[in-house]
Amino acid sequence: MISTLAAVSGAAAQLVAGAALVSGLVTLAATRRPALALGVLLDMLVAAGLLRLVGAPSWQALATAAVVIGLRHLVGYGLRLGARSWAETRLRRPGRPPRRYDDAAGRLLRPAWRA
Repeated sequence: MISTLAAVSGAAAQLVAGAALVSGLVTLAATRRPALALGVLLDMLVAAGLLRLVGAPSWQALATAAVVIGLRHLVGYGLRLGARSWAETRLRRPGRPPRRYDDAAGRLLRPAWRA
């Protein structure tokens, strides 16, 4: 029973990994946003890694899933950080000081008695 489950989940994981590549390429072609396409690809690769853990999980499968999940978080953080800095450089105009986006958040989070 476990070997059948491992074989089926292994085949399903390979299908999901193939679908991840296709969906990443389709997302890139449709939206022309590499960050979004990379996010779709990595999310589906996480799903494929978790499918590999269904049958008889090995340490290698567990480590692979952990690496893909860690990579997904790291890439997502880097893309958000890069998008924020890209938006700040695009909004700067010559002769004006850069906008401070954290001022609005600071006003919302600052206690009323400190105003």
